Amino acid sequence: MQVKSRAALGQLSDMDIRLLRVFKSVAECGGMAAAELELNIGSSTVSRHVKDLETRLGLILCRRGRGGFALTAEGQQIYAETLRLLAGVDAFRSSVDEIHRRMGGQLSIAVFDKTASNPQAHIGQAIALFTELAPEVSLHLHVAPINAIERGVLDGQFQVGVIPGHRSSQTLAYDELFTETMFLYCGARHPLFQAGPAQEPADWEALRAHHFAGLGYHSPNMEISQQVRLQRKATGYDQESIATLILSGKYLGFLPDHYAQAFVRNGQMRAVKAALFRYDCSFFGIVRRSPQPSRVTVAFQECLQQAHQANDKSAA
Repeated sequence: MQVKSRAALGQLSDMDIRLLRVFKSVAECGGMAAAELELNIGSSTVSRHVKDLETRLGLILCRRGRGGFALTAEGQQIYAETLRLLAGVDAFRSSVDEIHRRMGGQLSIAVFDKTASNPQAHIGQAIALFTELAPEVSLHLHVAPINAIERGVLDGQFQVGVIPGHRSSQTLAYDELFTETMFLYCGARHPLFQAGPAQEPADWEALRAHHFAGLGYHSPNMEISQQVRLQRKATGYDQESIATLILSGKYLGFLPDHYAQAFVRNGQMRAVKAALFRYDCSFFGIVRRSPQPSRVTVAFQECLQQAHQANDKSAA
């Protein structure tokens, strides 16, 4: 007689969802103590919840001890599945709100880093418009690399992303919002910092003699460096890491002009031949095409467009 295998977990309960939310915070904060502040519960309670979840799942999810905190291989898998599950739960909640014709629940937005200082970006204004329109919606704002934002929008972790345009996907919808200008900078310790116009590289080919620091994922930064054949000698994964590499005096790198302004004012870096070594990129709001975005997501999209269109008209 064939014996049917029983599911290891069985029915999911509200308590299971709660335990998974605690585990998600622990994984993202990098430990129990750090998650204590985010969850507003004691570290002993956090630890007990994680232990309860491990017992419930029959798996060891993380290692904690003198060596520090780390997810096990099973913990990493459960974390990925937790993101998918919680995204589905939030989507269900949004659907119920749709039925009641009210805008509630949660909206997760992810933006590329260092956009707040861009005078062309009006994301804060869009948030203000949206908050007036949907005061019951709980906003969650994240800052992440381009590839993480795209992946998060596709898997439902984020409902809206704001990224520089670098490639297009048939599964995403794009709304152009604002632009950004990138210049090539050197730090005060770099040989080019004191160089006059005659000593600066004459063209892109001459620039290849200097070490270049670039972003380590597909982006306008990577595209331009490949296009002009700059060999990346150091890799960063956000704008701040590129700025730090530039400040070392050993590397040249591209930064947004609005972000670099403070370093330039303080005499810590300067643009190298700004008329030549520069590029512009456009930023887009992105949402997943399917399933159809919720009313809350569409409302935030419209607020993004309204904020940026209004400022475009006033600038004109």
